Amino acid sequence: MVTLAEVAQHAGVSASTVSYVLSGKRSISAGTRQRVERSIQELGYHPNAGARALASSRSNIIALMIPLRTDMYVPVMMEIAIAVATHARTHGYDVLLLTGEEGPDAVRRVTGSGLADAMILMDVELDDERLPLLRQTDQPSVLIGLPADTSGLTCVDLDFGATGALCAEHLALLGHRDIAVIGEAPAVYERHTGFAERTLDGLRSRSRELGLRVLHRPCEGGYDAMALTLARILDERPGTTGFVVQNESAVEPLLALLRQQGRAVPEDVSVIAICPDQVATQASVRLTSVAIPAQEMGRLAVEHLIAKLEGHGKDEVVLIAPELTVQASTGPAPTAA
Repeated sequence: MVTLAEVAQHAGVSASTVSYVLSGKRSISAGTRQRVERSIQELGYHPNAGARALASSRSNIIALMIPLRTDMYVPVMMEIAIAVATHARTHGYDVLLLTGEEGPDAVRRVTGSGLADAMILMDVELDDERLPLLRQTDQPSVLIGLPADTSGLTCVDLDFGATGALCAEHLALLGHRDIAVIGEAPAVYERHTGFAERTLDGLRSRSRELGLRVLHRPCEGGYDAMALTLARILDERPGTTGFVVQNESAVEPLLALLRQQGRAVPEDVSVIAICPDQVATQASVRLTSVAIPAQEMGRLAVEHLIAKLEGHGKDEVVLIAPELTVQASTGPAPTAA
């Protein structure tokens, strides 16, 4: 383990000079700074995290509260988490993962102990019980998600309301009039999770304007659950020709069931998915889809959090505009063909 004293000897400066270069507390000439930084790199020196925290009153850690629920699509959550960790490192921060199931207790632990300098929260509910605690603390935070009341908060998310509207517009343009939304698991709606509720609100609102009939059915995902959900949809609305799927686990079972019933995609029915690009391109039918911009969401959350830590960030809502990619799973409604 390389010590600070060894770095100082290698650079030909005092130990205090090395300390000042690391902390930035005093002005150091460009030549001396470069010499010290070169020695740090050549020797592979890493400052002791505990000592650095004591000296600066900062831990250089960002706490990330991530949901690990069976009713959520974990690969998307992990892609966002990886993006947060990767971009945090470019700013000199490490990431501490917390599970969303801890709820307010985790927020209290972090804000009360100095365990981390700031927090990023995922899996945001419309009336999230963690938010009053965030509003009461001076510790910077960013939400990846949108609650009902965004006052005093910084939020980053895909514009899911616009996403739902975009799906309705695409199907309406193709002549579809009866559409079904295959949603997330029922528990996601019971928690009033923001992204699911906002997608549905946006789709329903735009559908009313366009004269579309909408049927929404949550689904646990998997073949058996999808079979029951599809049977119920077709029993209630046999004229359904358009499907919007916001449930990655239901995509492939839906396509398989439609094939078994002799319903061709897109000749008989059209399918739009709100999902990662990988899910859309690897499905048995290349899916028309609105992508989940996980990398962008993670990057923006970190950038806004760093701005707050540096004292020039502000509370705001940043919504990423949805982009619909048309592929092989959507086409004219049968009656409009």
